[in-house]
Amino acid sequence: MGARILRSLGRITLAAVAAAAAIFVVVAAVLRQPTFGNSPLRLATHADANNLRRHVQYLSNDLRPRDFRHMANLDRAADYIQQQFASSGCRVSQQRYEAIDRTFRNVICSLGSSDSGQATLIVGAHYDAFSMTGNLPGADDNASGTAGVLELARLLARNQFQTPVELVAYSTEEPPFFASNQMGSAVHADSFLEQDRSIRAMICLEMIGYFQGDEHYDSPILGLFYPRKGDFIAVAGGWDDRVLARRVKSAMRGAGGVRVLSFTGPRSMGDASDQRSYWYRGFTAVMITDTAYLRNPNYHSAGDTANTLDYDRMARVVDGVANAVLDLDRDQASPRG
Repeated sequence: MGARILRSLGRITLAAVAAAAAIFVVVAAVLRQPTFGNSPLRLATHADANNLRRHVQYLSNDLRPRDFRHMANLDRAADYIQQQFASSGCRVSQQRYEAIDRTFRNVICSLGSSDSGQATLIVGAHYDAFSMTGNLPGADDNASGTAGVLELARLLARNQFQTPVELVAYSTEEPPFFASNQMGSAVHADSFLEQDRSIRAMICLEMIGYFQGDEHYDSPILGLFYPRKGDFIAVAGGWDDRVLARRVKSAMRGAGGVRVLSFTGPRSMGDASDQRSYWYRGFTAVMITDTAYLRNPNYHSAGDTANTLDYDRMARVVDGVANAVLDLDRDQASPRG
């Protein structure tokens, strides 16, 4: 009798372990959206770490602080971005809009077809910086993303695109504008709805230069499925963005040089940047991020300086995003979940 009971308990234990393992595998697959094989490298040239360093240093040192209380610095940043876009060979335009009785500017580099009837690929980053606790440099957040967009313009401007591509620098992402219709990205997304234009995909660059320390996840569940060491770049999106997330991750891995992981979950878990403006208007979007405050102790502080960033790995992130844009341009079909 005792032996039979022990055998029964053993079978129950094994079944429970097998069920737990199966659940673990399913949850890991849902969150991390594994890819099998990487998209080929399509880049003719590569991102330059020195260019990225120069852009970040200028934005975070010479134009500190970059916020709505210091409009002269925001205007100088917009002028600088426009000049860099133009020197890369972009068709450059500005999108002016009013917020809190002031005029702000999104700066846009247009590449490829100018046919407004075609769906547009968008890569964007905000160039303003958090300032609610002082005159902060905002190097990783988000001079790094802005520098990435500027370097993307240099890499991509000489390519022949089948579809329109817009590289956009947004001027109002940080408080008091965040999560409002006065975000620069919200203004940009609304302009597509107003003109009855469609968006194939949007890629947001939000903090892409910090690769030190450990991850401190908000949820213990995430700690089970993601590394503790903050040496990777993440592609984050919601369930409806999972196809785009997999494709971007695959293309970034194809470019090489940096570890790329992805997160797919409720959009509310990752809506803390400009991709949210496109999500809430019905468009597919993902965020490329070094995970911000989960690893970077300098987030929204005076310590977020240019000398804390890893420009070599940041350059490989930009290569990956450029490869993703080229990969997405291969066909006319929008990625769908």
